[in-house]
Amino acid sequence: MPEDKLTGEKFIKAVGVMRRLREPGGCPWDREQDYMSLRRYIIEEAYELIQAIEAHDTANMCEECGDLLLQIVFVSRIAEELGEFDICDVLDGFSNKMIRRHPHVFGDTSVKDSDEVLVNWEKIKKEERREKDTDSSFMAGIPRGMPALLRAYRIQERAAKPGFDWEKGDSAPVFAKVEEELREVRDAAASDDKGAVAEEVGDLIFAAVNLARHLGVDPEIAAHSACEKFSRRFREVEKSVAESGRSWSDFTLGELDEFWNAAKHKNEEEK
Repeated sequence: MPEDKLTGEKFIKAVGVMRRLREPGGCPWDREQDYMSLRRYIIEEAYELIQAIEAHDTANMCEECGDLLLQIVFVSRIAEELGEFDICDVLDGFSNKMIRRHPHVFGDTSVKDSDEVLVNWEKIKKEERREKDTDSSFMAGIPRGMPALLRAYRIQERAAKPGFDWEKGDSAPVFAKVEEELREVRDAAASDDKGAVAEEVGDLIFAAVNLARHLGVDPEIAAHSACEKFSRRFREVEKSVAESGRSWSDFTLGELDEFWNAAKHKNEEEK
């Protein structure tokens, strides 16, 4: 059987399974769901796929891709029942968008590299928004619900498109901005103004994200890696405390820090 036909049949089966679940006599839980109730599952499935990718667990990646696809089919089925759109509209929208935004593949546009592809992509998106008479700002289309570090990164990328950015290759002013924001955090902390402290800490984090971007580091991935590293080392500290037969309160911070340094050394040896 040709590959395209096999893929089509499997997709039709998946859509049919969801239709059956939502029909009278189907699954009570699936029938109760709506757009709003599915939000948490969409987010959870996306993160579970990311976790599988980071673990290089291809079997789990396959499963999580299916779980994420389920959410797309689920939302599309609810929309079809409401007469708003259906899975065919979703697929048409995807195909048309990819063709429209890749004129260097499906048209006669020439590009030198991936950077030029991204420039063209943003130009096409901006024109699409203008034609729809929607928000044509460079900031348009960045979801408010996106994780904060990733959102900051995307906002800074967008601001850089028209040239609102420091020179590439010169990170000195970006480091200076981080140091400036850190001083402002200290000043706010000294004033004991909780609102000012929160605002300045936010500015410091935003500046740190900008520094990461200029250094070619994805801040969301970097922060995630830092969390994983801390958790791994802290588990080693917990293990050391348990093996000592003493309670946490029996240790000074200095003694716990020795456990931490031992865990750090162990983790570095395991790399």
